[in-house]
Amino acid sequence: MDFKKTAALYKDELLNNVLPFWLNNSQDREFGGYFTCLDRQGKVFDTDKFVWLQGREIWMFAMLYNKVEKSQAWLDCAIQGAEFLKKHGHDGSYNWYFSLDRSGRPLVEPYNIFSYTFACMAFGQLALATGNQEYAYIAKETFGKILQRVDKPKGRWDKAYPGTRNLKNFALPMILCNLALEIEHLLDKDFMEKTIETCIHEVMDVFYRPELGLVVENLTADNELSDTFDGRLINPGHAIEAMWFVMDLGQRIKKPELIGRANNIALQMLEYGWDKEHGGIFYFMDRLGHSTQQLEWDQKLWWVHIESLITCIKGYHLTGNTESLQWFEKLHTYSWQHFKDSQQPEWFGYLNRQGEVLLHLKGGKWKGCFHVPRGLYQCWQTLEKIDNLQK
Repeated sequence: MDFKKTAALYKDELLNNVLPFWLNNSQDREFGGYFTCLDRQGKVFDTDKFVWLQGREIWMFAMLYNKVEKSQAWLDCAIQGAEFLKKHGHDGSYNWYFSLDRSGRPLVEPYNIFSYTFACMAFGQLALATGNQEYAYIAKETFGKILQRVDKPKGRWDKAYPGTRNLKNFALPMILCNLALEIEHLLDKDFMEKTIETCIHEVMDVFYRPELGLVVENLTADNELSDTFDGRLINPGHAIEAMWFVMDLGQRIKKPELIGRANNIALQMLEYGWDKEHGGIFYFMDRLGHSTQQLEWDQKLWWVHIESLITCIKGYHLTGNTESLQWFEKLHTYSWQHFKDSQQPEWFGYLNRQGEVLLHLKGGKWKGCFHVPRGLYQCWQTLEKIDNLQK
């Protein structure tokens, strides 16, 4: 692979295709915040605002301002989104709603912990960009709320009947692996290190099951496997994404053995989740091979493949494992052939099992300004590092 040429491809796609799409089409100039429901051409087809996607877009433009270029347009985009979220996104005590109408009136209660995690990331990153202490305060207060809800992420909005089947989910410890590094500048050092240690333990020693060679999505409160729909569920994309978070933590705490282990788990999950008939990674699987309750189990989703690209190229960069590079090349070919729209900006999100486009939208209730640009940025940066090492 020509690492320099491939790095330039990812950089160009980010700066000249994907970012302008969101910068030009998503900002609500009248009420503030962002539209995320954008069709293939970038036209708005629904004006509801989803708090976690608002947070993700604030974070994206603030992060790129901090790490790529001091673009005033990027910073202005992030600040206007943050001011909208600060005013409308929570109940006054930093309990973050799930969704709002266009003007900012709440539509769905603060049941979703990921509204909190991405608000925390957004205000933490924007505090770095602006030096605004109010943004730092919001990030810290929100992080405290997240920690209060670790054992019961949905809070009082949990639909599960208490005491019958208490399952805990992989998604929160996985996100905390990333969030801990994102707001490290706001946290006490000892507390930060304990948080990192706990997150790594949960991901690598609890949800990763060596007897299966798999990362599972749900476990009982006693960390046991559950032979139920939820207990058998495997989400390969989640597991693979978590492994690059763990690799980043391994770099932060200088544990190369942790990085190597994360890379090996990622390779196991890729092999398990790859559709050997049509290519691409399955969305959901059942660890015992039963039918899943998710009817979309065999769809190929943008975020799964983009996060896997990041994991593979980081794995190769940090371990030198050529199998990781081979997987990167395989995923690169599949993703650029199937998810990239050759005629309009931004990438498609949803394919059927055969790799054909299911929905022509570029953004919606679940897809916003996040996985595609973050993935392009991460791959560009890592490919450049590999190229520089080879000189």
